[in-house]
Amino acid sequence: MKRNILVTGGAGFIGSHLVRLLVNKYPKYHIINMDVLTYAGNLENLKDIEHKENYSFVKCDICDFKKVKQVFVDYKIDSVIHLAAESHVDRSIEDPFSFAQTNVMGTLSLLQAAKSYWKDNFENKLFYHVSTDEVYGSLGEKGYFTENTNYDPHSPYSASKASSDHFVRAFSDTYGLPVVISNCSNNYGSYQFPEKLIPFS
Repeated sequence: MKRNILVTGGAGFIGSHLVRLLVNKYPKYHIINMDVLTYAGNLENLKDIEHKENYSFVKCDICDFKKVKQVFVDYKIDSVIHLAAESHVDRSIEDPFSFAQTNVMGTLSLLQAAKSYWKDNFENKLFYHVSTDEVYGSLGEKGYFTENTNYDPHSPYSASKASSDHFVRAFSDTYGLPVVISNCSNNYGSYQFPEKLIPFS
């Protein structure tokens, strides 16, 4: 295989679409889907590609640093697309600890595993961190965010994602880890967990 790409949260809404795209478009890339399969993850989303030769699934909590490190070794990971996250604002208000654990400590676990396995040889390596525009706060009726907008999170969810962004940048500045951060707005579509479209509370 030309590349071994780890996609975290690949059984979720956005992750499953991404995994399917990569598996079908790049048959010479090995796509490793890591997901702990909470309520938001569903392997039925990927039934059509589960037997493809260039696809593997690993059930793993990103906070389990020992197991995450082993996945890097077992699959010779050279790229990470990190989507796994607690992402429901209402749930973050009820249980901020879970959001801090998964979004902050889980991201740190992946960063450290990548740094450890790549051993400071970062040529042709990439850690792509998928964040949210909510780290920038709220807009009025007009205006827009840019990559230079000051961070201004207003919920435990957005605060946890802002913190994870800072850790990703810190690993880039401190260790030279090659990173990309995207701060996208809300997405809607097939395989979406219903609560994201119609909040329960």
